Amino acid sequence: MSTPLGEKIKALITASGPISVTDYFSLCLADPQYGYYKTREPFGAAGDFTTAPEISQLFGEMIGIFLVQAWQRHGEPSPVHIAEIGPGRGTMMSDILRVISKISPALYEAAEFHLIETSERLQKVQSQTLVAHKYKITWHESFDTLPDGFLLLATNELFDAIPIRQFVKTAQGFRERMVGLDANGELSFAAGVATIDPELLPQTSREVSPGTIFEVAPARDAVMATLASRIRASGGTAVIIDYGHLATGYGDTLQAVRDHQFDPPLKHPGEADITSHVDFEQLARRAVAEGLQINGLTYQGDFLLGLGLIERASSLGSGKDTITQEGIRMDVERLAGSGEGKMGELFKVLAVSSPAIALPPFQR
Repeated sequence: MSTPLGEKIKALITASGPISVTDYFSLCLADPQYGYYKTREPFGAAGDFTTAPEISQLFGEMIGIFLVQAWQRHGEPSPVHIAEIGPGRGTMMSDILRVISKISPALYEAAEFHLIETSERLQKVQSQTLVAHKYKITWHESFDTLPDGFLLLATNELFDAIPIRQFVKTAQGFRERMVGLDANGELSFAAGVATIDPELLPQTSREVSPGTIFEVAPARDAVMATLASRIRASGGTAVIIDYGHLATGYGDTLQAVRDHQFDPPLKHPGEADITSHVDFEQLARRAVAEGLQINGLTYQGDFLLGLGLIERASSLGSGKDTITQEGIRMDVERLAGSGEGKMGELFKVLAVSSPAIALPPFQR
């Protein structure tokens, strides 16, 4: 059974030929009529996936602690802008604000808080979540409209939703992977004509086999360059959290999630969230090329534990009943543990700064 967007894409391919994975990815998420973010409520139990801030307040609290420490290490500049790109329902920012107001009233007073959000619907949800801090917050449709000045920036699951290009190894070398129609008129993958600069391919001694996929993400690179040039110009720190890999390599990571289950990427266009793993080595390379310092690149579990996740969890559970304490323990395990259904190793954290500073929990 096809979806309305599936039919629209099939008509497009019939009229003009196969489309790139990038175009397919973009249409699935952002088609003005049937795109996933235009038509679905993705977050939480009733949606298609659950993000770390929705699992437990502990996640956003650790980010808040990290931002306070970054501000202190930068010499407590004022004024200061604290921003989040793609803030979902505002849950993480709510936890960040609560922690900052509690452990660093001086930063809370000095700071203006900014949410970069293109969806009007989500802006309304965020304003309800953050009503207690409404005089401190400004919304922006674009990162470019942030005011000048020292910036502390946090993003969680931003880059995975920015489209990628895929190339597939064929007898004629790597060719761009396209979405076309099979003999039954259903969406299917095929190799196109566009090739990739061999310089971009990971340098391995072995020959890769036919069918091997390599992913590049020029759009992610461009976003990273924009963030980095802003931080270099006015000073600050950014912390970027997403699922992905620490080193550039081969592999097909295009995936769709629907009702908390993996779904074939071509099966329900517009009705499933579509993403791919983030190449953190490439983001770090871009940040360095733009003149930033890499404070650290690590696993989410190590990052959260280094910031005091266990200590905060035990104080949160102190004096509570056994069921509540067990719930907190399970949340910690899900955020910082490794293995099936846990985020500790799958998710990575990249922190970058200008000027160069030593920043906990990373080693210099």
